[in-house]
Amino acid sequence: MTQPRLPLNDGGRIPQLGLGTWQTPDSEAAASVRAALAAGYRLIDTAAAYENESGVGAGLRASGLPREDFFVTTKLWNSRQGFDETLRAFDESLRRLQLDDVDLYLIHWPAPRQGRYLDSWRALIRLKEERRARSIGVSNFQIPHLQRIIAETGVIPSVNQIELHPDFPQPELRAFHAEHGILTQSWSPLGQGALLQNETVRDIARQHKKTAAQVVIRWHLEKRLLVIPKSVHPERIQENFAVFDFSLTADDQARLDALKTPQGRNGPHPDTAEF
Repeated sequence: MTQPRLPLNDGGRIPQLGLGTWQTPDSEAAASVRAALAAGYRLIDTAAAYENESGVGAGLRASGLPREDFFVTTKLWNSRQGFDETLRAFDESLRRLQLDDVDLYLIHWPAPRQGRYLDSWRALIRLKEERRARSIGVSNFQIPHLQRIIAETGVIPSVNQIELHPDFPQPELRAFHAEHGILTQSWSPLGQGALLQNETVRDIARQHKKTAAQVVIRWHLEKRLLVIPKSVHPERIQENFAVFDFSLTADDQARLDALKTPQGRNGPHPDTAEF
């Protein structure tokens, strides 16, 4: 099944639905990636910090798909920030993936106390100029972090990957993204699984004869968010992709939007997160 690709602000296009691989062991990553690509996924999201880039690369090669048919994202870890160190870390990621380039390279966290994310962003700009990273972006950046790198370099990220789900929809950050042509990509899109037990979500799922996960993924898609649910189970991987044959009603959307709560964040706050 063909899925939508959304335009990036640099002229590229990105599949709207991808496979997340956070907490996927390297030993299981190849099989998960193969299953996802066989099911129709074309975006695979990994990171140096996940320690599974080698397995992801093996799964990509085992798929038999030509390079232009899949989209790969990986990320720079906090301990490797800084201009020269970013370039070295990127080369190491390419070697583990066994690729000549990646489609999207992200700064994983701003880690503001280190004060190096601007230098890291300049390194990503270099990688894009060299066409080894086809597009560049960030992850977990707040509005002040985005304002700084844009003001200092004039280069706007193509993507900001952030925690986002109905409990925690981040409207202010999404509005800033929309104003600047940045696509929003949702990590932890199912609220770390908590939303699958929510009675509102389950009721909407029953009405559509879909699973709770499919309903929440559909919520992301209909808001033109990029979304990367994670699974290592082939049947769940297939299920999460089977979301292009139904739509949510306006009432469904309103009920899901009403789930937002000030306590909705599950992960660390980007202003203080240090790893």
